[in-house]
Amino acid sequence: MNYDKAKYKAWKWHHPVMLHWMINPGMVINELIFGQRVPKLTLIEKDADKSLSEKTVVPCPHCGTMHSGLKWSGRNNAFKNWFGLYCDQCGGTIPCLWNITSLVVLVLTFPVWIWFKNSWKSSWLQKQPARYENLNLENAGNRLEGYGWLKMGISWGFLMYIIMTFLFPLLSGDAIVMKKALIAIPIWIIAGLAFGYTMKLVNGKTKPVRKGVQSV
Repeated sequence: MNYDKAKYKAWKWHHPVMLHWMINPGMVINELIFGQRVPKLTLIEKDADKSLSEKTVVPCPHCGTMHSGLKWSGRNNAFKNWFGLYCDQCGGTIPCLWNITSLVVLVLTFPVWIWFKNSWKSSWLQKQPARYENLNLENAGNRLEGYGWLKMGISWGFLMYIIMTFLFPLLSGDAIVMKKALIAIPIWIIAGLAFGYTMKLVNGKTKPVRKGVQSV
């Protein structure tokens, strides 16, 4: 897709942030359960006076609309995007990256979900226009500043601990070993903190203080 390279820099699959999303097994929860998706092409404005979240632009390959990335912030439509990011200008679906673990899960469960995919997608598309009617882009900046990332990371780590340590063994018929469960606690705490801090970096940073302007 054509874009102004003097104004934007592009984040594609080989960018470190994008690679992290693709190879981190934990992101399968974000993608398949929460419906959090990352577009294949993200543009970042070359403007030092804006936060990363404010500089983020998601282009629609169908109609060319340059969407503010804040449309998919935590305060707007960050979740329920299982089939991609919806373009509220043309009704098209903006293509997204896939986490590798998500693809493995989808391949293994293919005989189950393939029969319902079309009806699920049709129902999903019908609900999308209403989700974009009352977006708040002015106050949709990074909510992970301060200790917001810590709360998010611990919550994610706890969820992953429950799923990986207890739920998966139950589904596979394996025994739950208490020693392994105890060892997994610090592992998922560290993983959760790493995830939360990564999300803080991805979603943005506070604006730099301009000369002559005092920070509030």
